[in-house]
This record gives sequence, structure tokens and C-alpha cells, in this order.
Amino acid sequence: MVNEQAALEHAEAELADAALMVHTPPAGEQTGRPAVHGAVVDDATRCVHYNGPTDIVAIKFRCCGRFYPCFQCHADAEQHPPARWAPAEWAEHGILCGACGRTLSIDEYRAVSGCPACGSAFNDGCRLHAHLYFEVPPAAG
Repeated sequence: MVNEQAALEHAEAELADAALMVHTPPAGEQTGRPAVHGAVVDDATRCVHYNGPTDIVAIKFRCCGRFYPCFQCHADAEQHPPARWAPAEWAEHGILCGACGRTLSIDEYRAVSGCPACGSAFNDGCRLHAHLYFEVPPAAG
């Protein structure tokens, strides 16, 4: 019974460690780039949930100040609920381009379809999830 309990605790610890993975670029590359947390699968901030060619942004979560590739990575790794950025806070550099490492303000990100620095396209489908990250005003209608 004691061995089973120890095995269970070890397995739970391994799962917790996997959920808290932090992607760090290889030594000597992209110094000064923020760490990206979650189940990241490559240097461009793609994750196990979203890993298409244009899934190259990480979002700084207002609640914890950590960059995650998506809301699911945040939910898997954190014990607190996400907090959304209010429009008055959209000057915050809360978006990371996974292609070049430049951070964008939320206002800037919401106005473009690709990185202004390197020209890499962003996934337009991410706009469907904007309400999960930002306090988006209701559509007029």
C-alpha cells in the first residue's frame, strides 16, 4: 500500500512538472526574450493545442504575468483563473511574436495580421478567442 501511494505521488509530480514546462531557447539564441510557459513544442511558441504554421504568438496573462501560447496551456499549468486585459491596459506589451521575439502591445496586436517587425503572419483564427484574453467590447448590432 505504501509503495502504491509513493508511485501515485511520483506520477502526480511528473504530470505537474509536464504542465509547468517552460520553453527556453537554446543557449546563445534570442537573449532577452521572455520565457514561454506551457506545453510548448518549438522555438516559435507553438504548443500541443495550437501548432499550425501561423500559431506563433504567446500571450502574457494579466493574472500571473507569464507568457503562454494559449488559454489551454495556462489552464493546464496554473491553479488560478485567467484574468483578461481591460481596454485601458492594452498599451501593455502582452504579445510575443514567436518568429522574431518582438513584443507587441495588445493594441498593436489587435490592429495587425502579422508581426510588424519580421512580417510573419499570425493566425487570424486567434481572433475568435480574443474574449478569453481581453475585455472585448460587445459588437454593435
